[in-house]
Amino acid sequence: MSGVEVAGIIVAVFWAILISFLAVALVRLAQVLRATTKLVSEVTDQAVPLLADASSTVRSARTQLDRVDAIASDVQEVTSNASALSSTVATAFGGPLVKVAAFGYGVRKALGKGDAAPGGGPQRASRRTVIVGRTVPAARRRKQKD
Repeated sequence: MSGVEVAGIIVAVFWAILISFLAVALVRLAQVLRATTKLVSEVTDQAVPLLADASSTVRSARTQLDRVDAIASDVQEVTSNASALSSTVATAFGGPLVKVAAFGYGVRKALGKGDAAPGGGPQRASRRTVIVGRTVPAARRRKQKD
């Protein structure tokens, strides 16, 4: 064998080993691609229903928020109406009722029926001692009432 033939055989063996390594790498790459395709398919199968459920939940939440907004605006309207009604009633009836109460109190006092004590008997008239330029201590005032 000549040197050229030996070199050709070495090159051929080198190329055969290189092609074998490349074939093994391509087979493993194909396996990885198949596993990746299967994984993406499974994720897609699970993600699509989850996204549909999430979309449905978001729509339902929006509907509920619209209802709550409507209720809040109704409550605000009722509150303003109640406030207006309260001020109207106070304006319309407050003054006259105070006047009627004051008139009734005056009539009772004038007729002497306002002098009754809480126990039902006549009230004791309170005595006052007036000293010009001087204030009577509270303890003395209590003694004078007894």
